[in-house]
Amino acid sequence: IASMMRLPIASSTEGLDACFVGVPIDHGTSNRPGTRFGPREIRSSSVVVHEVNVTTGATPFQSLMVADVGDVWVNLYNLPDTCRSIKESFAKMIANGCIPLTAGGDHTITYPILQAIAGKYGPVGLVHVDAHGDCSDTMLGEKIAHGTPFRRAVEEGLLDTKRVVQIGLRGSGYSVDDNKYQLDNGFRVVPAEQCWHKSLSPLMNEVKEQMGDGPVYISFDIDALDPAFAPGTGTPEIGGLTSIQGLEVVRGCRGMNVVGADLVEVSPPYDTTGITALTGANLLFEMLCILPGVKYDK
Repeated sequence: IASMMRLPIASSTEGLDACFVGVPIDHGTSNRPGTRFGPREIRSSSVVVHEVNVTTGATPFQSLMVADVGDVWVNLYNLPDTCRSIKESFAKMIANGCIPLTAGGDHTITYPILQAIAGKYGPVGLVHVDAHGDCSDTMLGEKIAHGTPFRRAVEEGLLDTKRVVQIGLRGSGYSVDDNKYQLDNGFRVVPAEQCWHKSLSPLMNEVKEQMGDGPVYISFDIDALDPAFAPGTGTPEIGGLTSIQGLEVVRGCRGMNVVGADLVEVSPPYDTTGITALTGANLLFEMLCILPGVKYDK
């Protein structure tokens, strides 16, 4: 069985501090499909990831009990029913305080995950790394899709909107006011152009202050990275973040009260070299390394 980082497979989160979980769907996508195969390929690529973060000194497996709990059951013929299943599965998963690290799947999955997370912790702060704001009201008339999760989350009070930052937004849109909804609701929006040719560590120092001590969720769409670094995704946009900047963003979340995270939109059919899945596996490991309770040897 290909588990995340060769970890033990667990049937529940009993006794776990954190877990890896897959949500293999792509029927919320609007362009190229294939993300239903993302969790499997990320797990396969993760076999080369080792247990200690040499750069930061993080020793997550000496600090926390961690396992791979497999995939959430999904209904590939019914997206609303899939969202119901995701919400219910995550509610059980986090009931004991276990922190889920999720491999997607398209970005639709973040909506029901946030429903479960907010059900336990109340409205959460959000570090959202993406090429797209994913705050559309509808897509082809549908309220649930990979471009709508954060609009639904705001409407349902799942987010503490004064503690939301979106990093890496770019590309063509539907109007010059594409980010108006986010700005009107208090989000901090950091377009990709503001990230070019610089370290994002200073930005993350500001984000950490913005997030404070409250619960925080991290949602990382792999298309936040430039397709030169992560081509295997459904809606690539040129001019994105580098993989180094992706690391800076995740590592910059150290010290935040992170209660969950996801890495979404890896589409293996377009990932001919496997570099996108490998990058996703490493970013999920980096997310594990910044969780509360992880000890550092440096």
